Order: sequence, then structure tokens, then C-alpha cells
Amino acid sequence: QVQLVESGGGLVQAGNSLKLSCIPSGRTFSSNTWAWFRQAPGKEREFVAGMSWNGGTTDFADSVKGRFAISRDNAKKFYLQMNSLKPEDTAVYYCAASIYYTNAPSTFQYEYWGQGTQVTVSS
Repeated sequence: QVQLVESGGGLVQAGNSLKLSCIPSGRTFSSNTWAWFRQAPGKEREFVAGMSWNGGTTDFADSVKGRFAISRDNAKKFYLQMNSLKPEDTAVYYCAASIYYTNAPSTFQYEYWGQGTQVTVSS
């Protein structure tokens, strides 16, 4: 089992930055891919960014390329640095872990999810 806890959400003005954190615990060594998804009201959950467990491969949704970055530290915490935020980035952001997939932009590919953290960008 893998447990995920997100933090760092909040209310920011458009153009500003925010950094989300994801703290994994449990059998984290069994995970191949870590990712961030988001879900806006009335919309489906969508892929934002993903990273292989060793950090060697990253992937981003077109809507956030050049603005968002995904990273990890030696303590195995994962981060989503969000710059130049836009009102359309407003959503609940989720950290997710996939055991079996290395290229995983779909929600069904992830076995473990955090509880989510709200990000609101005002215009």
C-alpha cells in the first residue's frame, strides 16, 4: 500500500506562483510513476504532470508546459511548481502513484491517490 498526502494549495492571483507537495509513505519503492492530476468543478480529472520514480522522465499536459515543473527531493517528496498561474488552473490537485505503468496520462493507470488540495487562481 502507498499513502499520499498533498499540501500547498491556496488562493493566488493570476500570474503568481504556488508549489504543491506530495508526501508518499508505505511501499513507495513499488511505484513506477508519480503524477499530478487536477479536477475542476463539473469537469473530468485530467493529467497535469508525471515523473518516473527515479526522476529520469517527465511529461506535462500541453496546457501547463513551460509554466509547471515536477520534481522530487532526496526525502522522496514530490513537488509541483506552478508558475504564471491562470484562472483556468483553478481545480483540486491530486498526487497519484502508478505501480505498473511508466507512461501514464490516464486516471485508470493509477492505483493510489491523495485526498487533493484546492488551488484557486483569481483574475
